[in-house]
Amino acid sequence: MNNKCIAIIPARGGSKRIPHKNIKPFLGKPIIQYSIEAAFESNLFDEVMVSTDDNEIADISKKLGAKVPFIRNETTANDHAGLADVIEEVLTNYKKEGKNFDIFCCMLATAPFITIEKLKEGFDYLNNKNFFSVFSILPYSYPIQRALKIENEKVSMINPENYNKRSQDLITTYHDCGQFYWMKTDKFLEEKKLFTNNSGAIIFSEMESHDIDTEEDWDIAEMKYKIINKINLNC
Repeated sequence: MNNKCIAIIPARGGSKRIPHKNIKPFLGKPIIQYSIEAAFESNLFDEVMVSTDDNEIADISKKLGAKVPFIRNETTANDHAGLADVIEEVLTNYKKEGKNFDIFCCMLATAPFITIEKLKEGFDYLNNKNFFSVFSILPYSYPIQRALKIENEKVSMINPENYNKRSQDLITTYHDCGQFYWMKTDKFLEEKKLFTNNSGAIIFSEMESHDIDTEEDWDIAEMKYKIINKINLNC
């Protein structure tokens, strides 16, 4: 029996550091378009939807083929709502309409580096392993075990026992790089979490991901995208 699968793309309208961040043009098209197109082109989903509180984002998403079956409520549209809150609202509203999905993938709206290959890799990993979830991660570029802190204007190591250890002798550490989260709906509704100690991961490289929080981040992300896609850097 085939599992029903939905792509959930959260896209709140109230971005303060980059106004209308989720639909700001990224190399000529709204950045959310990259996630929507990847979802459709992967052929993994029975439905591709955008969760938003913003009418302009909703209109653009619909023109790109995504469903916007409802507008977010005030609780999930505020600055303090997490992705888990948004996903729960989406799944609950669909359930009220008699639509149930066995698997979902939460894809961020500002993730132009998402590829069909990575999406499929995550989907297969979730289905072939007994993981709580599968999500995207990125290695820290420098060992966090050698991190420094400043107290009273003085620099010291957080973990001084690692002072003489070579970088190559320290375990590789990772962080969530905010591309996508694959989960089975029933497990998510039990825990209301995106990952646990029983989650799997798809590893991205520095060139395949970039956190976009400032205008400078945006410019760097566009440059990376041009490089990996062999686009003329002067365009």
